Amino acid sequence: MSHPDHPHRPSSEAVDPDVDLHVPAQRAEAAGRRKWPVLAVISAGGMAGSLARYGATSLWPAAPGAFPWTVLWVNVVGCALIGVLMVLVGRGGRGGRPAHPLVRPFLGVGVLGGFTTFSAYALDFYKLLERDEAGTAFAYAAGTVVGALCAVWLGASATRAVVTRTVPK
Repeated sequence: MSHPDHPHRPSSEAVDPDVDLHVPAQRAEAAGRRKWPVLAVISAGGMAGSLARYGATSLWPAAPGAFPWTVLWVNVVGCALIGVLMVLVGRGGRGGRPAHPLVRPFLGVGVLGGFTTFSAYALDFYKLLERDEAGTAFAYAAGTVVGALCAVWLGASATRAVVTRTVPK
């Protein structure tokens, strides 16, 4: 992407809102120099997260015609863990040192992206509509969004409180 005033000079705006171009490791990631390791850890993490979600839905399957509680809880728990991860990666690892540059893509995009599931959520919503349970479908849709957003906030807030209390100043 070029700078708006100078077409031949790269823009300082991040293409990905997660990427801070002032951080050299993230700038290198965005520039594509580390593309293959990033893609590899996202793939490995995605496989692990998807398998964990599959395991949860296999252990606690929704009975035919029942409310899809497992997918709802997978998404809420996954979002809480995303909140925890945001704080831990943002603050750095032990002693405030920055986390390895592949931690965020592996855990955030890969594992937690594979664990949480928009596709199963959308399919469950569709199935509820097909069963003429529009009220339940819309409650599920809204409840998942509200639950996920609250879970991110709670996960981040609780982690921030714990980290702030345990890190010497």
